[in-house]
Amino acid sequence: MDETARKILKTIEQNGYEAYLVGGYPRDLYMGRTSIDYDICTSATPKELKTIFGDSMLPTEQYGSVTLLVQETRFEITTFRKDIKYINNRKPIEIEYIDSLVDDLKRRDFTMNTMCIDKSGNTIDLLGGKKDIDNKIIKTVGDADLKIYEDSLRILRAIRFATILNFKLDDDLKRAIIKHKDLLKSLSYYRKKEELDKIFSSTNSMYGIKLIKELNLSEVLELKNIEKLVPTTYLIGMWAQLDCMDKYTFNNIEKDSIVKINELMDKDILDYNNLYKYGLYISTIVSEIKGIDKKLVNEKYNSLYICNKTDIKIDAEEICEILNKKPGKYLKEIYSDIEYKLVNKIIENDKEKLKEYIQNKYILV
Repeated sequence: MDETARKILKTIEQNGYEAYLVGGYPRDLYMGRTSIDYDICTSATPKELKTIFGDSMLPTEQYGSVTLLVQETRFEITTFRKDIKYINNRKPIEIEYIDSLVDDLKRRDFTMNTMCIDKSGNTIDLLGGKKDIDNKIIKTVGDADLKIYEDSLRILRAIRFATILNFKLDDDLKRAIIKHKDLLKSLSYYRKKEELDKIFSSTNSMYGIKLIKELNLSEVLELKNIEKLVPTTYLIGMWAQLDCMDKYTFNNIEKDSIVKINELMDKDILDYNNLYKYGLYISTIVSEIKGIDKKLVNEKYNSLYICNKTDIKIDAEEICEILNKKPGKYLKEIYSDIEYKLVNKIIENDKEKLKEYIQNKYILV
């Protein structure tokens, strides 16, 4: 058990309140997995927690939760509560503080996330989380229909957990997901992408994709071409195949990569000009999608005389000196010519040979 977490639990209890690690950390510890998911549930209210920890608390409070920062590690601390009312099938907007641990656990999503650990390192399993982990199955806490209807993100969380842990989904959970799948339409693309990123980047990604197809979620998630999706080492390679850049949010680097991947899909990736233009990163992703040996791509790329204009072993000042001219637009033409010849291995990237080439071709111009 993490020693800092133990000290936090002990501090809260010394002030007269209950406190437990809950959720991801106890689950992962039981499974022998490394975890940095520090969630604490407690009978102390946010106001009481601020009295206990003072300036260590971050200035946020939402739905009975506060954040404690200890040596750059974040601990999310939530008061025992009941979620009375949800808005937009996503967030609780009305809560009630309670004194019961078991009732707090009943509001959570899946049984495997209801295990707790106390300050002494003892595991508390009130809702059968261990049994479901042992059986490698994901079940909701209580009625599956209600849990999915309350928070539609649980659909993707369930698939993400199943993918990463290689667990099955309980039949009732599957039925609830299919029944309420249209709720995903109102979920933000940002939140959907967060979960899909974790599914697609998993080493078990094809199982997650299989579940998405099996549960008929591809249309509501607006993931085109998922039937033809080829797994790639790089996450952006998965997204590039799904034709959804107009829906989901990508940063400029990701957008540029997606455009280049799709451009190169219709070209010969072993052509020197394409290897040079698109680079090893994009070429490797496309090779995975097209089923071309990555080793061959890597070898051919590494055989290029130049990988960038900056690799050219002659500069503008030297060209001007050779031609006895002042700098001008002609330099761009010469550089483009040299670049093409080097990429296609027509001339070598040797300063003396480049000087000779420029003298022979341009000295009389």
